[in-house]
Amino acid sequence: MPHRPSLTALNRRITRCNACSRLRTHCKDVAAAKTARYRDKPYWGKPVPNFHANKPAQAAKARLLIVGLAPGAHGANRTGRMFTGDRSGDFLYAAMHRAGLCNQPGSVGVGDGLELIDTVVTSAAHCAPPGNRPTGGELMACSGFLDQTFDALPILRVVLSLGQIAHRSVLETYRERGHVDRFNRFRFAHAAEFSFDAAPTLLCSYHPSQQNTFTGRLTRDMLLAVLARARELISDASSARQI
Repeated sequence: MPHRPSLTALNRRITRCNACSRLRTHCKDVAAAKTARYRDKPYWGKPVPNFHANKPAQAAKARLLIVGLAPGAHGANRTGRMFTGDRSGDFLYAAMHRAGLCNQPGSVGVGDGLELIDTVVTSAAHCAPPGNRPTGGELMACSGFLDQTFDALPILRVVLSLGQIAHRSVLETYRERGHVDRFNRFRFAHAAEFSFDAAPTLLCSYHPSQQNTFTGRLTRDMLLAVLARARELISDASSARQI
Protein backbone atom coordinates (compact mmCIF):
# COMPACT_ATOMS: atom_id res chain seq x y z
CA MET A 1 0.00 0.00 0.00
CA PRO A 2 1.61 3.31 -1.06
CA HIS A 3 2.27 6.01 1.48
CA ARG A 4 -0.49 8.65 1.42
CA PRO A 5 1.08 12.08 1.95
CA SER A 6 -0.94 15.00 3.25
CA LEU A 7 -2.01 17.45 0.54
CA THR A 8 -1.35 20.29 2.98
CA ALA A 9 2.20 19.13 3.68
CA LEU A 10 2.77 18.54 -0.02
CA ASN A 11 1.75 22.12 -0.80
CA ARG A 12 4.23 23.39 1.75
CA ARG A 13 7.01 21.45 0.03
CA ILE A 14 5.95 22.78 -3.37
CA THR A 15 6.02 26.43 -2.31
CA ARG A 16 9.47 26.02 -0.73
CA CYS A 17 11.05 24.36 -3.78
CA ASN A 18 14.18 25.98 -5.25
CA ALA A 19 15.21 23.18 -7.61
CA CYS A 20 15.13 25.21 -10.84
CA SER A 21 17.16 28.41 -10.67
CA ARG A 22 15.97 29.67 -14.08
CA LEU A 23 12.33 29.39 -13.07
CA ARG A 24 12.81 30.86 -9.62
CA THR A 25 14.67 33.84 -11.09
CA HIS A 26 11.97 34.37 -13.70
CA CYS A 27 9.12 34.23 -11.18
CA LYS A 28 10.86 36.72 -8.90
CA ASP A 29 11.70 39.05 -11.79
CA VAL A 30 8.09 39.03 -13.02
CA ALA A 31 6.85 39.67 -9.48
CA ALA A 32 9.22 42.62 -9.11
CA ALA A 33 8.58 44.21 -12.52
CA LYS A 34 4.84 43.37 -12.60
CA THR A 35 2.70 44.50 -15.50
CA ALA A 36 0.91 47.83 -15.87
CA ARG A 37 -2.50 46.31 -15.23
CA TYR A 38 -1.43 44.94 -11.85
CA ARG A 39 1.29 47.37 -10.82
CA ASP A 40 -0.52 48.14 -7.54
CA LYS A 41 -1.19 44.48 -6.73
CA PRO A 42 1.06 42.12 -4.75
CA TYR A 43 2.58 39.17 -6.60
CA TRP A 44 3.04 35.66 -5.22
CA GLY A 45 6.25 35.02 -7.18
CA LYS A 46 6.85 31.51 -5.79
CA PRO A 47 6.02 27.95 -6.85
CA VAL A 48 2.23 27.66 -6.99
CA PRO A 49 0.73 24.88 -4.86
CA ASN A 50 -2.03 22.49 -5.83
CA PHE A 51 -5.54 23.92 -5.57
CA HIS A 52 -8.01 21.81 -3.63
CA ALA A 53 -10.83 22.02 -1.11
CA ASN A 54 -10.07 23.97 2.07
CA LYS A 55 -10.80 21.04 4.40
CA PRO A 56 -7.96 18.47 4.15
CA ALA A 57 -10.26 15.47 4.68
CA GLN A 58 -12.54 16.66 1.91
CA ALA A 59 -9.62 17.42 -0.42
CA ALA A 60 -8.18 13.91 -0.02
CA LYS A 61 -11.48 12.46 -1.24
CA ALA A 62 -11.26 14.18 -4.63
CA ARG A 63 -11.91 11.81 -7.52
CA LEU A 64 -10.83 14.12 -10.36
CA LEU A 65 -7.35 15.55 -10.93
CA ILE A 66 -6.94 18.29 -13.55
CA VAL A 67 -3.36 18.79 -14.76
CA GLY A 68 -2.35 21.98 -16.58
CA LEU A 69 0.98 23.12 -18.01
CA ALA A 70 2.36 25.77 -15.65
CA PRO A 71 1.30 28.93 -13.79
CA GLY A 72 0.71 32.03 -15.90
CA ALA A 73 3.23 34.81 -15.30
CA HIS A 74 0.57 37.36 -14.37
CA GLY A 75 -2.10 34.83 -13.41
CA ALA A 76 -1.21 32.13 -10.88
CA ASN A 77 2.31 33.56 -10.40
CA ARG A 78 0.54 36.73 -9.23
CA THR A 79 -2.36 35.27 -7.24
CA GLY A 80 -0.71 32.12 -5.89
CA ARG A 81 -3.54 29.85 -6.99
CA MET A 82 -3.74 27.55 -10.00
CA PHE A 83 -5.55 29.00 -13.05
CA THR A 84 -6.50 32.14 -11.14
CA GLY A 85 -6.27 35.73 -12.29
CA ASP A 86 -6.06 35.30 -16.06
CA ARG A 87 -8.31 34.43 -18.99
CA SER A 88 -7.29 30.78 -19.08
CA GLY A 89 -8.58 30.41 -15.55
CA ASP A 90 -11.75 32.35 -16.34
CA PHE A 91 -12.43 29.97 -19.22
CA LEU A 92 -11.66 26.82 -17.20
CA TYR A 93 -13.61 27.64 -14.04
CA ALA A 94 -16.65 28.90 -15.96
CA ALA A 95 -16.82 25.49 -17.67
CA MET A 96 -16.16 23.64 -14.41
CA HIS A 97 -19.00 25.54 -12.77
CA ARG A 98 -21.37 24.51 -15.54
CA ALA A 99 -20.21 20.91 -15.10
CA GLY A 100 -20.82 21.02 -11.34
CA LEU A 101 -17.14 20.84 -10.41
CA CYS A 102 -16.88 24.17 -8.59
CA ASN A 103 -19.28 26.48 -6.81
CA GLN A 104 -18.92 29.63 -8.92
CA PRO A 105 -17.74 30.62 -12.41
CA GLY A 106 -15.35 33.40 -11.37
CA SER A 107 -11.71 33.04 -10.31
CA VAL A 108 -10.13 36.32 -9.23
CA GLY A 109 -7.82 35.53 -6.33
CA VAL A 110 -7.38 33.67 -3.07
CA GLY A 111 -10.31 34.49 -0.82
CA ASP A 112 -12.80 35.04 -3.66
CA GLY A 113 -15.02 32.20 -2.42
CA LEU A 114 -14.17 29.71 -5.16
CA GLU A 115 -14.48 26.11 -3.94
CA LEU A 116 -13.69 23.01 -5.97
CA ILE A 117 -16.05 20.04 -5.89
CA ASP A 118 -14.50 16.55 -5.93
CA THR A 119 -11.50 18.01 -7.79
CA VAL A 120 -7.85 18.95 -7.35
CA VAL A 121 -6.10 21.24 -9.86
CA THR A 122 -2.35 20.96 -10.41
CA SER A 123 0.18 21.47 -13.20
CA ALA A 124 3.16 19.76 -14.78
CA ALA A 125 5.39 22.65 -13.64
CA HIS A 126 4.69 24.70 -10.52
CA CYS A 127 6.68 27.80 -11.50
CA ALA A 128 5.85 30.21 -14.32
CA PRO A 129 8.40 29.55 -17.12
CA PRO A 130 9.77 32.11 -19.60
CA GLY A 131 7.69 32.00 -22.76
CA ASN A 132 5.36 29.56 -20.99
CA ARG A 133 7.76 26.74 -21.94
CA PRO A 134 9.43 24.74 -19.17
CA THR A 135 12.43 22.65 -20.22
CA GLY A 136 12.47 18.89 -20.04
CA GLY A 137 14.76 19.05 -17.03
CA GLU A 138 12.43 21.47 -15.25
CA LEU A 139 9.46 19.22 -15.89
CA MET A 140 11.45 16.28 -14.55
CA ALA A 141 12.33 18.26 -11.42
CA CYS A 142 8.61 18.86 -10.81
CA SER A 143 7.52 15.31 -11.62
CA GLY A 144 7.93 14.19 -8.03
CA PHE A 145 5.22 16.62 -6.96
CA LEU A 146 2.80 15.16 -9.50
CA ASP A 147 3.67 11.66 -8.30
CA GLN A 148 3.04 12.66 -4.67
CA THR A 149 -0.26 14.28 -5.68
CA PHE A 150 -1.41 10.92 -7.03
CA ASP A 151 -0.35 9.29 -3.77
CA ALA A 152 -2.38 11.81 -1.76
CA LEU A 153 -5.62 10.98 -3.60
CA PRO A 154 -6.56 7.41 -2.62
CA ILE A 155 -9.89 7.26 -4.50
CA LEU A 156 -8.80 9.15 -7.62
CA ARG A 157 -10.79 7.93 -10.62
CA VAL A 158 -10.11 10.36 -13.47
CA VAL A 159 -7.16 12.49 -14.60
CA LEU A 160 -7.78 15.27 -17.12
CA SER A 161 -4.69 16.56 -18.92
CA LEU A 162 -4.95 20.04 -20.41
CA GLY A 163 -2.61 20.08 -23.39
CA GLN A 164 0.13 17.83 -24.72
CA ILE A 165 2.80 18.68 -22.14
CA ALA A 166 0.47 17.90 -19.24
CA HIS A 167 -0.55 14.71 -21.03
CA ARG A 168 3.08 13.65 -21.39
CA SER A 169 3.74 14.38 -17.72
CA VAL A 170 0.82 12.21 -16.65
CA LEU A 171 1.99 9.39 -18.91
CA GLU A 172 5.49 9.64 -17.43
CA THR A 173 3.94 9.18 -13.97
CA TYR A 174 1.89 6.23 -15.20
CA ARG A 175 5.01 4.67 -16.72
CA GLU A 176 6.93 5.02 -13.46
CA ARG A 177 4.07 3.17 -11.78
CA GLY A 178 4.01 0.38 -14.35
CA HIS A 179 0.71 1.29 -16.02
CA VAL A 180 2.18 2.45 -19.37
CA ASP A 181 4.97 1.08 -21.51
CA ARG A 182 4.94 2.77 -24.95
CA PHE A 183 3.48 6.25 -25.22
CA ASN A 184 2.43 5.83 -28.86
CA ARG A 185 -0.57 3.85 -27.65
CA PHE A 186 -1.84 6.95 -25.83
CA ARG A 187 -1.61 9.79 -28.35
CA PHE A 188 -2.93 13.16 -27.25
CA ALA A 189 -6.11 14.40 -28.91
CA HIS A 190 -8.92 16.57 -27.67
CA ALA A 191 -11.58 14.44 -25.94
CA ALA A 192 -9.39 11.32 -26.14
CA GLU A 193 -10.07 8.83 -23.36
CA PHE A 194 -7.82 6.02 -22.14
CA SER A 195 -8.77 3.31 -19.65
CA PHE A 196 -6.42 1.23 -17.50
CA ASP A 197 -6.84 -1.88 -15.38
CA ALA A 198 -5.19 -0.41 -12.30
CA ALA A 199 -5.03 3.37 -12.77
CA PRO A 200 -7.46 6.28 -13.15
CA THR A 201 -9.01 6.89 -16.56
CA LEU A 202 -7.08 9.51 -18.52
CA LEU A 203 -9.00 12.18 -20.43
CA CYS A 204 -7.50 14.86 -22.69
CA SER A 205 -8.47 18.40 -23.61
CA TYR A 206 -6.81 21.25 -25.41
CA HIS A 207 -5.38 23.72 -22.93
CA PRO A 208 -7.66 26.73 -22.27
CA SER A 209 -4.94 29.16 -23.33
CA GLN A 210 -5.90 32.36 -25.15
CA GLN A 211 -4.18 31.00 -28.24
CA ASN A 212 -6.67 28.12 -28.28
CA THR A 213 -9.80 29.88 -27.04
CA PHE A 214 -9.46 33.07 -29.12
CA THR A 215 -8.97 31.08 -32.33
CA GLY A 216 -11.85 28.73 -31.62
CA ARG A 217 -9.65 25.67 -31.43
CA LEU A 218 -11.17 25.15 -27.98
CA THR A 219 -14.73 26.34 -27.45
CA ARG A 220 -16.68 26.44 -24.21
CA ASP A 221 -18.90 23.60 -25.39
CA MET A 222 -15.86 21.47 -26.27
CA LEU A 223 -14.35 21.89 -22.81
CA LEU A 224 -17.71 21.43 -21.12
CA ALA A 225 -18.23 18.13 -22.96
CA VAL A 226 -14.91 16.77 -21.64
CA LEU A 227 -15.65 17.97 -18.10
CA ALA A 228 -19.12 16.44 -18.28
CA ARG A 229 -17.51 13.14 -19.27
CA ALA A 230 -15.14 13.42 -16.31
CA ARG A 231 -18.09 14.07 -14.02
CA GLU A 232 -19.87 11.03 -15.46
CA LEU A 233 -16.85 8.81 -14.87
CA ILE A 234 -16.21 9.90 -11.27
CA SER A 235 -19.86 9.26 -10.49
CA ASP A 236 -19.62 5.71 -11.84
CA ALA A 237 -18.57 3.34 -9.07
CA SER A 238 -17.26 0.85 -11.62
CA SER A 239 -14.61 3.35 -12.78
CA ALA A 240 -12.80 3.35 -9.43
CA ARG A 241 -9.07 2.68 -9.74
CA GLN A 242 -6.26 2.68 -7.22
CA ILE A 243 -3.01 4.14 -8.49
